[in-house]
Amino acid sequence: MGGSPAGPPPLPTWPLLAMFGLMPLWWVLGGFYLGWSAFGVVLLGLLVTRGRVALPTGTACWLVLLALVLLSFTRLDRVTAYFTSGLRFGFMLTALIVCVYVYNLVRDGVPWDQVLRPLGWYWLGVVALGWLAVLAPRFQLTTPVEMLLPGSMSGERFIQALTHVRANEFNPVSRAPIYRTAAPYPYTNNWGTAYALLVPCVLAYLTSVRTGKFRVALLVSLPLSMVPAFMTLNRGMFLGLGAGLTYLGLRALVRGNAKLIASIGGLVLLVWVVSLVVPVQELIDNRVSSTDTNVDRMDLYVRTLQAVERSPLLGYGAPNSVDTTLAEEPLGTQGMVWQVLYSHGIPALIAFLAWLVLIAKRLATAVSPAGQWLSTIPVIALVVIPVYAYIDPNMSVIFFAVGAGLAAVNGPVNRAVTLAPGVTQPRPPRAASSAPGVPATGAASATGTASVPARASATVPTRPGRATASVPAPPTGATPTGPASPVPVVPPAPAPTSVPTQAPARPPAPSGGSRPPSGGSRPPSGGSRPPSGGSRPAGGVDAPTVVRPAQPSGAAPPARVTTRTEDQTGTEDGRERA
Repeated sequence: MGGSPAGPPPLPTWPLLAMFGLMPLWWVLGGFYLGWSAFGVVLLGLLVTRGRVALPTGTACWLVLLALVLLSFTRLDRVTAYFTSGLRFGFMLTALIVCVYVYNLVRDGVPWDQVLRPLGWYWLGVVALGWLAVLAPRFQLTTPVEMLLPGSMSGERFIQALTHVRANEFNPVSRAPIYRTAAPYPYTNNWGTAYALLVPCVLAYLTSVRTGKFRVALLVSLPLSMVPAFMTLNRGMFLGLGAGLTYLGLRALVRGNAKLIASIGGLVLLVWVVSLVVPVQELIDNRVSSTDTNVDRMDLYVRTLQAVERSPLLGYGAPNSVDTTLAEEPLGTQGMVWQVLYSHGIPALIAFLAWLVLIAKRLATAVSPAGQWLSTIPVIALVVIPVYAYIDPNMSVIFFAVGAGLAAVNGPVNRAVTLAPGVTQPRPPRAASSAPGVPATGAASATGTASVPARASATVPTRPGRATASVPAPPTGATPTGPASPVPVVPPAPAPTSVPTQAPARPPAPSGGSRPPSGGSRPPSGGSRPPSGGSRPAGGVDAPTVVRPAQPSGAAPPARVTTRTEDQTGTEDGRERA
C-alpha cells in the first residue's frame, strides 16, 4: 500500500518474513537464538525511521518489567552470566518491538493475510523440522556459528545447546529412552510451547483468509503436525491447548456462535483420530513411570523458593546451577514463573503477570473469528508458566499474535460498516489523515478480516422537505402568472453569495404539515455529514460503525438497507454469516 504525504510512511513486511519465515535457515547456521535480537534491531530502526508509532496496550507494563530485569543484573557474579542474561533480555526487548511493529502494520491497513503470513511460514518450518525429528531421530549438526565461537563461550552448556543443533532431545540415563521432537529448539519443552501457541495463530489465518495456495498448505499441515507434536510427550503442551480451547468454547457458548463451536469440535475430533494411531497416552505413562521427572521438578521448585527468600526484590540476575538439587537443571528453570521469580525478583514477576492479565482482558472483547482465536494466546501463555519458560523466540511469537489482536480490537482498523435506515450506499474512505492508523485513499484492498476500510462512513440523504435559500429569477421577458408579492429582505449570508433580485417563490410545505423557516437556509453542498444523532462506537473489527440519518418530524422510518463491503466477513455483531 502507498503512504500519504500527511501520514507516516508504510512499514514493510519483509523483515518479519526474513525473521520468522527463514527460521529453518537460521537454525541450520546455528544463529537461530544468537541472531534473533539482530532482527529486533532492524525492526526498531524501521520504526524510528517512520517517526510516528502507535503503542499497543500493555507497553508501559512491559517496559517496567524490562527496567526491573536490568536492575537485577547487578546481582550477577560471573562474566559469562552477563552474556546469557543479555541474550535473554534481548529476547524480551525484541518481543516488544515485534508487537509494536505488527500493531502498526495492521493499523496501517496492510492486508490481513500479509500480516499473519510470517507466522504461517514459521509454523510450516516448525512442522517440517518436527517431521525431520520423526524420520531422522539421530540427526545433529555442528553449525558455522558454533565453530566461530571461542572455546570459553561454546563450552557453556547453555550456549552449546543453542548453537549445536539436534533434531530430538534424548535422555540416555532414562530407564526407557525415547527421542522427543525438539528442532528447531534445543529442548522439547520449547517445541511443545511453540506448538500450543502457533495452532491458534494458524486457525486465525484460516478463519479470515478464504482463498489461496498458502491457505491450502496450512490446512494440510494441521493434521500432519499431530505426529511430531505427540512425539514430544509434552503434558504442558496438551494442558495449554486444552485450556485455550476450553476458554474459547465457553465464550462461543455464551455468544451462541455455532460456527466457532463446530470448528473447536472438529479440531478435537482430529486430535482424537490421530491419537488412535499414535498411542500418546501410553507413551506419556511409560515416560513418567520410568523417570523421576515429577520428583526432580518438585525438588527444584522448592529449592528455588528457598533461594528467593534470600533475595526477593532483585533475584539473582540469571538461573544458577547448584549441587543441592536432585535434578541437573539450574535453579530458576523448568517454568516461566520460576525463571522470572528467581532471576529478577518478586516485583518483576508481578509486572509479568499483570501484563498477561491485561492483555487477556483486552483481547477478551474480540468477537470476530480471527480475533477470538488470537484471544487464546495470553490464556495459553498464562497456563503453561508453571512448567514451561519462553524467554526465547517463542516470546516473539506471543507478542506477534498479541500485536495483531490488539490492533484489530483497539482500532481504528477492520471496522465493519453497518448502514442504518435511510443510508443507501457507503461513502469511500476519507483522504489521507494525520491520525495514526488511518490508511490513505487508494490503498490496496485487504482480504479476509482486514478487508474493511478504516473509518468508513456513509452518504446520508438530505432531510426531506428542506427549503432552499433562493429561487433563480425567471428568464428575461417572462410574464408573471400570479399577483405580485412583496420582495422580502434577504439577511446577509455568512459567505459571499449572489442574492437574486426576483422575489423568491414560497416552497411547498412538507408532508408533515410544518412550514419551512422564514428566510430559508443555505443549500447543502453535496452529501451532508451525519447529524449528531449518529453513533460511532470505539473499537476495531469487533465494533461496527453505525451511521444514522436524521428523520423528519412525524415521518415513518424508511426500510433498512444494508450493503456489504467487498470480501467483508463480519456482520453487525461481529459474527460471520452462514
